[in-house]
This record gives sequence, C-alpha cells and structure tokens, in this order.
Amino acid sequence: MDFEKTTEKESHYNHLERMTINEIITNINTEDKTVPLAVEKALPQIEALIEVIVEKLKDGGRLFYIGAGTSGRLGILDASECPPTFGVSQDLVIGIIAGGDTAIRKAVENAEDSHTQGWKDLEAYHISSKDVVVGIAASGTTPYVINALEKCNTENIVTGCITCNTNSPLSLKSKFSIEVIVGPEFLTGSSRMKAGTAQKLVLNMITTTTMIQLGRVKDNKMVDMQLSNKKLVERGIKMIMNELNVSKEKATQLLNEHKNVRNSIINGRK
Repeated sequence: MDFEKTTEKESHYNHLERMTINEIITNINTEDKTVPLAVEKALPQIEALIEVIVEKLKDGGRLFYIGAGTSGRLGILDASECPPTFGVSQDLVIGIIAGGDTAIRKAVENAEDSHTQGWKDLEAYHISSKDVVVGIAASGTTPYVINALEKCNTENIVTGCITCNTNSPLSLKSKFSIEVIVGPEFLTGSSRMKAGTAQKLVLNMITTTTMIQLGRVKDNKMVDMQLSNKKLVERGIKMIMNELNVSKEKATQLLNEHKNVRNSIINGRK
C-alpha cells in the first residue's frame, strides 16, 4: 500500500513571521475547524475499536494507550481522567509514554526510537490477551509504538491505533486502525496542533462511550465521579436533589452518608 506522510507536508501558509497576531490566530482557527470533519470520516473505524474495547473490559480486561511525545501525553491525560470522572480503578485505563513519567513534562531524547522498550513497558503491567492496546502516533511511524503493537499481535492481544496518515506502518500493524487525516499543519510538521486535537477528540469518544456502555453513567450524569473537591460535591448534591426531588439538606445528608452519588440515589429511593 502507498504511504504518504501528510502530517509532514508543507503548510498552506507562508511567511508566518510576517503575519499579525490576528492573522496568525485566524488562520490557526481556520485550520482547526477542519479537524471535527476529519474525525467524522473516521467514525466507522472509531466505532469498531470501541466495540472490541467494551467487550474486553466487560470480560475483565484493561485498555492501554501507548505513545511518544504529544501522543503519549494525550493518552496519559485521557487515562488519568477516567477514575475521577467515572469512579473506575486506576488500573482499568492505563497510559504509557516513551521515556516514562519524566517524558510527561520534558522530552526524553531518542525514547521514541527504541524498538524494544514499548513491549517492555507493557510487560511491566503483566499484559495479556484479555487486554486492548491502542498505539497513538500522529505520523504512524514511531518505532516505540509500532514494535509494541507488533509484539502484542504475536501474543494475541487486540491492537488498535490512532494516527493521522493513511496506510502508515502503525496502521498496518493494528487490527483496528483509526486514521484521521487532518492534512498539513499551520506550522509545518507541528503535529501537536491539528493532529493532536484530532487525537484528543477520538480519545474523548473512546473512553466516554466505553464508560457509558459499562454502565458508569446514568441519564447524562457522572453518578460515579470521585467527589474530590467542593465543586464536585456541589454538583453531586444537585444531581441527588434533581433525581429524588429532595431538599439540599436531604441531598447533602444522603451524600455524606453514602459518599457516592449513585449510592445516595439508590438508598434515597428506599
């Protein structure tokens, strides 16, 4: 198959340094508007991957994201938001980045070029065929990610990917490929921009849809969220008030007693 690295193509805009601030941000915004449309074209691919993720997680499996640089950080961001948002274990959705935790804040030289470390990092979690591994790489050419997925395939572990090029090496190694073709970046090759935005939108879809399918949402509310600050406690109280048609005092009493919105609603109905 032909592979064209559109993420590295020349920007449609020249002489950025001559633009005014207004021109720069207007042109960036113009490019950003194209991203949701590119994601829309990939919805069938996204649906197929989510279906298998839901199936595996219902059977006791876990979801792993693995990436480098911006892509790795986005995976870690999405994974880290699942426990507070949906009340799930931190071991259910796991983000792994080339270079380890240091790379979350600072670039780690040559980390993404390793052909063996990706699988080693997965092995540290005793990964098995019950799990799903999603490689994230805008270019689809990151050795750290490609070789990790290649090894997963030999171990009968379901693999998926999120990339922004068609027929990339990463896509060809993935059983469930998601290709969101956003085209050249405003700043040539800066895939933290449109490609990063596209990856974030897809990640939002994957975990939100999965958690809804796993029963972690009631109506449109985060009834299993962790009540880790005052804002979330207030939100929880309002949910209980609206669901049970009770006073703020009663809702607060129920939440203090049961420590969870879902349990407060269940016990409030008894």
